[in-house]
Amino acid sequence: MSEEMEMEMILHPRPSSIVAALYTLRDLDVDVAVMHGPAGCSFKHSRLLEEDGMHVLTSALNESNFVFGGHDSLVRVLRKAEEMFHPELMGVVGTCSSMIIGEDLHQAVEDSGVRAKCKVIAVNVHAGYRDNTVGVILTLESAYKSGIISSEEFERQKRMLEAATRLEKEVGAASKSYIPPSKGDSKIDVANRLLELIDKGKKGVCVLDAKKETVFMFADILRAVNKIAEPSQIVNIANLDTEVGLKKIRGYSEKIVAELATDGIKIDHIIGGLDEYPVAGEKAADLIKEFYPDYDFAVLLGIPHAVPLEKYGIKMEIFSVTNGPRTIEPLKWLGHDHAVLEIDLHPKTMGATGIIPSDFGDTLLKLKTTKNHEISQD
Repeated sequence: MSEEMEMEMILHPRPSSIVAALYTLRDLDVDVAVMHGPAGCSFKHSRLLEEDGMHVLTSALNESNFVFGGHDSLVRVLRKAEEMFHPELMGVVGTCSSMIIGEDLHQAVEDSGVRAKCKVIAVNVHAGYRDNTVGVILTLESAYKSGIISSEEFERQKRMLEAATRLEKEVGAASKSYIPPSKGDSKIDVANRLLELIDKGKKGVCVLDAKKETVFMFADILRAVNKIAEPSQIVNIANLDTEVGLKKIRGYSEKIVAELATDGIKIDHIIGGLDEYPVAGEKAADLIKEFYPDYDFAVLLGIPHAVPLEKYGIKMEIFSVTNGPRTIEPLKWLGHDHAVLEIDLHPKTMGATGIIPSDFGDTLLKLKTTKNHEISQD
């Protein structure tokens, strides 16, 4: 097998395009999404999305539908969804089953008559795409064609998604045919080392380059780092632009910036929006190289592998925090000194309305309190 073919073969499980489509409908402020497939398809994520405020229904295709079709079932569910929730915006998402048997989602929408009462985004998608970002692009394309977003926003989003795919293939969870999951380094050991540097008066940059709602927990670590250090020791760089992206996602940035400001924490450099993480990391590295090349350490939060410090030849001790078990090993391959995993971060941030406590942030603050107590006792 050639090296090129081996790189294309991903043996570990990867995210689904169907799930990606559902999350994108959530980002577009869809009130109710109807999945045209078996009741168990994407069950876990559907439940999580309901916790985040979007109703998710299913046409519950069964063995009979696989043979004779599920058009009538989908029409009934679409009508029931409109009757139950009176949505302003509805989404319809295909699945592997509906695509294989050749279901026409757009015809079902027309036959249901729901377009007379609300806008509808129909997405023909399945889980067989090599890149799950295809599900996002297909959803955004349908939203553009339905007049929900502009052509300019669609093209911008598409560029970001293509950059995200390249990032994962080059240095992320799709960079090897198989990457073992890892729980990362000991949070206590890593927190102690970071505290040691800060107590010695060392200076560092804290880079928040997070993806959408995950920012609600990664921001807690940025807050904790600032609380255990003097203001002059830390420079904050973050992809918290409140003017870029979909309205719902811009709202996340607004909430985080406001909450950090309440704690007296300022973002020194804004490097893009929460959907621009695949390119925002490059901007962060540029800033560090130009203004802070002599700083002693960097704390990279969210998508650490998007911040190419090694590519720029920047020499500093790197502390990385991710929520991907299969991202830990790639971070080590990149030469990051410390790689910490925030377990189950994503489910915890669904439906969040403000910063959520993190394990690593709590560890930093507790160790700092303990050390201060020991010093006062002496």
